[in-house]
Amino acid sequence: MVTVRDASFAVFAHYGVDRLFGNPGSTELPMLKGLPFPYVMGLNEAVVMGMADGYARASGKPALVNLHSSAGTGHSLGNLFTAYRNNTPIVVTAGQQARSILPHDPFLGAERPSEFPRPFVKYSIEPARAEDVPLALARAFAVALTPPMGPVFVSIPVDDWERECALPLLPDLSLATLPDPAGVQRIAGMLADAKNPALIIGTGLANNPDGWDAAIALAEKAGLPVWAAPYAARETFPEDHPQFAGFLAAWRDKINSALAPYDALLVVGAPVFTYHVEGHGPHWPEGAALAALSEDPAHLSNLPGGTAGSFGVLGNPAAGLRQLADLLPARAFTGTSHQLIDPAPEMKAAYVLKRIAALRPENAVIVEEAPTARGPEHDTLPIRRKGGFYTCASGGLGYSLPAAIGVAMAQDDKVIAILGDGSAMYTIQGLFSAFQERANASFCILNNSAYAALTGFSGEFGMNHVPGCDLGGLDFAKLAEGQGVPARSVSRVEELDDALAWSFAQTGPSLLDIRIA
Repeated sequence: MVTVRDASFAVFAHYGVDRLFGNPGSTELPMLKGLPFPYVMGLNEAVVMGMADGYARASGKPALVNLHSSAGTGHSLGNLFTAYRNNTPIVVTAGQQARSILPHDPFLGAERPSEFPRPFVKYSIEPARAEDVPLALARAFAVALTPPMGPVFVSIPVDDWERECALPLLPDLSLATLPDPAGVQRIAGMLADAKNPALIIGTGLANNPDGWDAAIALAEKAGLPVWAAPYAARETFPEDHPQFAGFLAAWRDKINSALAPYDALLVVGAPVFTYHVEGHGPHWPEGAALAALSEDPAHLSNLPGGTAGSFGVLGNPAAGLRQLADLLPARAFTGTSHQLIDPAPEMKAAYVLKRIAALRPENAVIVEEAPTARGPEHDTLPIRRKGGFYTCASGGLGYSLPAAIGVAMAQDDKVIAILGDGSAMYTIQGLFSAFQERANASFCILNNSAYAALTGFSGEFGMNHVPGCDLGGLDFAKLAEGQGVPARSVSRVEELDDALAWSFAQTGPSLLDIRIA
């Protein structure tokens, strides 16, 4: 017999946990006694969750998060929702009050802890007995890692950690599921019979370690033009590759227009499709056959009905693409390549992003949350490497600043966080974690003094004024320096290259407050 704490540490070791992300509270303290790995502290639970998400996605390992009961868990929910949409394997443990006083409505007690984080977790439990905590944790890791991956939640009363229990059995699991061979054959037939087929890739393929290479192999063998699915939250395909066609917008009419030349579409690791506003008409060009390949059943069950020639295949998408590359005959590429632009030298997002692209270190990783700059980013800052791009699939703000810290912890290359001023302010206290962890991250704030994405989007609803969008007066250099991160402000084109070179040369965190029009 061992303590619940020691048995839990054995579970963590079995699943490769090498650090704990958290913001400590009283009901979590017994968990931290004799902690066998580093504790990564965030000044707010949203920061904690964002760092853990970035670390898990970049490392390919599950992340462990420790939160306080209701209030601490509540603070994390925005980025917990993002982790759920990102399909990130995170095991969240939350402190609960002692079992003996739970009937008395204690201070810092959580009345229904397993219900609180739903529906943004795949599994949620407060074990009925202290002895069951390690087994609940073992199951939580298995569920988090089962495709489609995602966060899970375990509430643990403060007095459980010292109780005795038996070590749970910890089997090694192989959780990848190969797609049905008959389904792959059917996709191969659809593509082979088409005169002008295309490949559309989403985050679900990029989350697979072999997804990038498998997509390149299939596209080059079969001559397929490749599109990034709407709001893809990872790199999908080399954006300087001649067969990269561009990015699908999250508008139904724009999707139909972009895909009009094709008579067969293979959508991999993405819904069909993600939309931002209501649309009308077909979901893809009429007359085009469509197949969806994904390990997420929701992508297939949500396949729009009423269109002839559409079908879905469930299974590991990278394995499916490898099989298709073997089955399909060679075909030359005859499509059109995505074209970058060359913006004029002025303090606007497009030019700033062009200079980031030109001056970034070799193999730099981009972590982005600048909604108004996403279009210019696509046109000026090509992602050229596997593991080279991260953003949030949920659309919720406050993710990418802490996520950049987690990504930096997981790998050795420079991380460049491209953030809007509004986005950065949601989790600006994450800069203190960057300082503490010496994260090799350059935080580039595109400061337009507004929630400009919202004012720009207002035209969709016939509005010419949106209240509450003025962010003038924020000084990000001072905010960074107050948390130990060196910073500069940039307001003129003549200063830009020198400031970027300075930031990229740092071996720890730095910040640029880039004042753009």
